[in-house]
Amino acid sequence: MTVYFNDRSLRFLRSLARNNEKPWFEAHRADYEAHVRQPFLRLIGDLQPDVAAVSPQFRADPRTVGGSLFRIHRDARFSNDKSPYKTWQGARLFHARRREVPAPSFYIHLQPGESFVGAGLWHPESETQRRVRQFIVDNPGGWKAAAHAPKLRKAFELETSERLVRAPRGFPADFEFVEDLKHRNWVFWRSLDDATMTGPNLRRTIARDLVTLGPFVDYLCAALDLEF
Repeated sequence: MTVYFNDRSLRFLRSLARNNEKPWFEAHRADYEAHVRQPFLRLIGDLQPDVAAVSPQFRADPRTVGGSLFRIHRDARFSNDKSPYKTWQGARLFHARRREVPAPSFYIHLQPGESFVGAGLWHPESETQRRVRQFIVDNPGGWKAAAHAPKLRKAFELETSERLVRAPRGFPADFEFVEDLKHRNWVFWRSLDDATMTGPNLRRTIARDLVTLGPFVDYLCAALDLEF
C-alpha cells in the first residue's frame, strides 16, 4: 500500500489559501510539486487499472498536460475574485469521448477538511439536462436501480445546490422521480477525511468508491448514448 499525500500536502494548501499570490507560490513551488502535484499524478497512474475494471471507456490519465489532473491556476478572467490559484487540487477520471460529446466523469478532490470523491454530470448544458431528464422518464426502473440503490445512498449524497422549484417544463409533475428531474447537476459524492487522504488505504478506498458509483455513471452514459 502506498501513501500519496501527507501532512505537508495539506499544510501547503492551507498556506496557499492564506498566501494566494504569485510570489509566494513561486517561492514554494518545490513544495507543491513534491507534496501535491507529483503524489496526485502517481495516484492517478495507480488508479488506471481500477478505473478500467469499472469501465474500459474511462481513463485515469497521469499525463502532466491534457491528463486527469486539473491545473492549480484559476481562470479569473470572468470572476471578481482575482486570486491566481485554486486552494485545492482535483482530478477528473474521464470518458474516452469527453472531447466529442458531453460525458459524465469520476472526480477526486484534495482540500484540507473538504476532500471528497464523486461522479456524475456537473453543470451540463440545457440540451444535456433535457436528454438526461427524458431518459429518466423513459427508463424509471433503471434510474431507481442506478440512483436509488441502497448501497449508493448509504455512502453517497446527491448534490442538491442547484435545483428547479417546479418540475421542468414539458415533464410530468406527478412523475415518480420528479424531484430528481428538478436537478441541474446529477452528482453523487462523499467526503474523505484528512486521515483517509494521507493514509495508506487511499487508493483502495477510491477504487471501492468507483465500483459503487459505476452503475450511476453507466446510467448517465446510456442517457447520452455513450458506451460504458
